[in-house]
Amino acid sequence: MKGLIHSTESFGSVDGPGLRFIIFVQGCKMRCQFCHNPDTWNMTSDDAFTATPEEMLSKAIRYKSYWKDKGGITVSGGEPLLQIDFLIELFRLAKEQGVNTCIDTSGNPFTFEQPFFGKFEELMKYTDILLLDIKHIDDEAHKKLTACTNENILALAKYLSDINKPVWIRHVLVPGINSDDKYLSRLDTFLKSLNNIQRVDILPYHTLGVGKWEVLGIPYQLNDVEPPSAELVQHAKEMLHVDDYKGYLK
Repeated sequence: MKGLIHSTESFGSVDGPGLRFIIFVQGCKMRCQFCHNPDTWNMTSDDAFTATPEEMLSKAIRYKSYWKDKGGITVSGGEPLLQIDFLIELFRLAKEQGVNTCIDTSGNPFTFEQPFFGKFEELMKYTDILLLDIKHIDDEAHKKLTACTNENILALAKYLSDINKPVWIRHVLVPGINSDDKYLSRLDTFLKSLNNIQRVDILPYHTLGVGKWEVLGIPYQLNDVEPPSAELVQHAKEMLHVDDYKGYLK
């Protein structure tokens, strides 16, 4: 069994607790208009490489001395859940060596249908924490923003709450698209209905990935959108009561 890997980062500090070895997998079915890694979309790429779970764990474990108590491995993307068999085996091996495991996911592949759900239940046995991106709380607006529904993503969030799996919520704040109070209020209500959220991060929309769209020949659809002001970001933090979620500090 091999995974299709886009790239790795040896000392990630924002993708989960502590310092982490980040594995960016290749492939994602969402088409987020603000994506800063469109080069990870396709399930095939001349720039990607294949590796076994054993090979990737061997690369990661070299940095274990830097991880201390909280650090470990994060698998990001692309979308890790598209390579769930690889992920299960990688995390199973990692837990045998006492490594903290984290998935950075959009939740897009999630379904209660088999065989995926059975595999997901198995994966959760070896997963310490998830970083879950909620792009937009409104389904129709989510479809416009990402070309995909958010119904199964919100279902995933509820399921993770039901099994009490620790989650960090990430929300990219895009002015004029998901920054309205009506959307933030709905998102706040949804988050309050969950009991497993350790942290909520507001990630300001940026244009650092526009060059990749140009190289790939994909028209960038948010050219008229400016990054949010510091005041708008602070307002969103207050609307979502981010300071109420401090489980990550324990």
